[in-house]
Amino acid sequence: MDETAPDVENEQCDDLLDTIRRGRPAAGQDPVKRSQIIDGARRVFIDKGFEAASMNDITREAGVSKGTIYVYFANKEELFEALIEEERGTIFKNMYDVLDHTDDLRKTLVKFGKVLAFKITSAKVIQAQRTVIGACDRIPELGARFFERGPKRGHDKLMVFLNAAIERGMLRIDDVDLAAYQFTDLCLAGLFRQCIFAYRTKAPSQEEVDHIVSSGVSVFLKAYGTESLAAEESHQMIALEAKR
Repeated sequence: MDETAPDVENEQCDDLLDTIRRGRPAAGQDPVKRSQIIDGARRVFIDKGFEAASMNDITREAGVSKGTIYVYFANKEELFEALIEEERGTIFKNMYDVLDHTDDLRKTLVKFGKVLAFKITSAKVIQAQRTVIGACDRIPELGARFFERGPKRGHDKLMVFLNAAIERGMLRIDDVDLAAYQFTDLCLAGLFRQCIFAYRTKAPSQEEVDHIVSSGVSVFLKAYGTESLAAEESHQMIALEAKR
């Protein structure tokens, strides 16, 4: 069962009256207080994990009253989801802007693949995914929402990019959904599993990511690239050689 609030109506009323008197944001609307609670929750979830963490732990760590924390969040599940959304917005902001460039297919895929590999294997993302996985047995819908709002959205954006390349005659793909997953796996090539299971304790180096992604993109384009793509890349190579 969710860890719900005790009888905090009096505290909430007092907070609201104090807010009105002082001209501060209404209860549950103060971004600074909300951020304070989320920061405390972040430290607790990292230290204890989702299952062992309690709202009392978070209240103490955030330095707020029980009445205050329940004005903002009904339970720790809601708080955890808010934390994940904030982390996702910070870490993955503008990540998919790379796919807006369509002038050089290989170059764009390599650039996107590198950004993807570094983001997915970063310490913050690995820790967040471990926490979500740990909560999925008890709250499977939380994991489903995490996937829908994060990995699935990114997957859909990659599919849009691949479909555009197909329309330009650069790629020939029968199952774009499958191909998008294949591309992601090629760019990670074991890195994610090594990180998530702590087999690898440090993020991959720039050189390692460059090698893995460049190789992965080459495999992907060999499987799905068209003659038009090969001709375009040949012309680019000739032009590059002529400039030297």
